Amino acid sequence: MSGQDLKKVIFLSALEPSADAHCAGLIKAFRSSVEFAGLGGPKMAEAGCALINEGQETISRAVMAYNAFGHVFYYYRLLRQTAAYLAANKVDLVIVCDSPAFNFHVAKAAKKLGIKTLFYIAPQLWAWAPWRINKLKKYCDKLCCILPFELEWFTSRGVPAEFVGNPLFDELATTELSSAKRDYNGFEAANARIAIIPGSRSAEVGTLWRPMQQIAIALRKKYHNVTFTTVAVDTSTRGALDSTRLMGFRTNYVIDAVYQTARDCDFALVASGSATLQVASAGCPMVIMYKTSPAMWRLLGRWLIATKYLSLVNILADRQLVPEFMPYFRSIDPIVETIRGLFEDKLRLTQTSSDLLSLIRPLADKKAGSIVARIANAMLT
Repeated sequence: MSGQDLKKVIFLSALEPSADAHCAGLIKAFRSSVEFAGLGGPKMAEAGCALINEGQETISRAVMAYNAFGHVFYYYRLLRQTAAYLAANKVDLVIVCDSPAFNFHVAKAAKKLGIKTLFYIAPQLWAWAPWRINKLKKYCDKLCCILPFELEWFTSRGVPAEFVGNPLFDELATTELSSAKRDYNGFEAANARIAIIPGSRSAEVGTLWRPMQQIAIALRKKYHNVTFTTVAVDTSTRGALDSTRLMGFRTNYVIDAVYQTARDCDFALVASGSATLQVASAGCPMVIMYKTSPAMWRLLGRWLIATKYLSLVNILADRQLVPEFMPYFRSIDPIVETIRGLFEDKLRLTQTSSDLLSLIRPLADKKAGSIVARIANAMLT
């Protein structure tokens, strides 16, 4: 038997830009001789993963559940391609990352073939659809939790789990958290630097970009020297954002630099999601926004969501640490007034900065990529 035949093969499934980054970090954390194949994006490919979806723009098609129906046939074809690959090739372990609606099916296909499955980033069953726990127990051999409270929630329900830390902070030194604490005593609202982070999914950008610009224009009427920096997930998104820029709105653009932009700014408008944690790790006060269909929320969403708060920051804090305008908002006026109120309360801004950093510290103390690589190596033996 050749050395090539002895190599272990891991199949990765990552359908969103954040999952692409997390899996790329995981690949780099491996020290043993392992080959990687799977579904993913440019960061995984650069890290050495052979993508079976190359050229199909899987990552750019990532959508929220409410907007997924138009893509169902695309995902069905992708799932068939994945199942066929697993059946035809030597695969020793399947690691699915985020996107549970799709990745439950990938895990099911793996289990049918007797392949072990590792869930990297626990599906948020504690927030909605907790009845899917039986499906998770059926298809998951090991679960990696990235939020501290998830460990007890899943293990108490019979799922073998481990808290691995949050991969967003694998490159973040603990000294950076200490240095990020801010004192707003000298803050001048008239010269505020504001980050605008409209999200990575096209559905988010489509609903939030216009109102975020409107908020910026309204703020500039009061604070004439305020400046804005917009974070786009990639160059394609940057072009789309700039092509739909409203008259009277001026901004600088940066690519895929949420954390550094938040470090450089005094305040942030952020789409709900993992970016809120990156902003929090920069000690930057924020307003969190999300906008779905009010009718869909009343009909379905409010019955499915089990948490008191909707944003990750406030869920972790178990209180409204930062204002969240979710699951929808009818007008930008309350958001503008909230920001104006915060700008006049320097003590609250300072305390919020400190509280955000305290919230992030437990997530950053571990290095998720290295821990998940250790777990995966143990499952390969």
